[in-house]
Amino acid sequence: MGVNEKEETEKLYYSISEVSELFDLNASTLRFWEKEFDVLKPTKNKKGNRLFTKKDIEHIARIVELVKQKGFTIQGAKEQLKEKSAQKSSGSNAEVIEKLKNIRAKLIELRDSEE
Repeated sequence: MGVNEKEETEKLYYSISEVSELFDLNASTLRFWEKEFDVLKPTKNKKGNRLFTKKDIEHIARIVELVKQKGFTIQGAKEQLKEKSAQKSSGSNAEVIEKLKNIRAKLIELRDSEE
């Protein structure tokens, strides 16, 4: 692994120019999307430069997919992101509940087998 490769894998923040180059977007588009989409929250340094995290980049990739590739409007993309977020949280809650029920059943089984 070269020095540059190691640097890239450990990078915590990306500048707006790096992100715009990555997705072939104008920096102004990213600034506009930041205002439109609640999920985009790049931090800013003392100079006011936007610093995007890997999570921000994942959100941008999803927005690019919806708006540029699938042809959604900004409003439609917002709704899709909200639906996906709601499904994700309700799905994960159901999984946790199911796992807890399984653990409880095993604990009861252990308790009863010791008696």
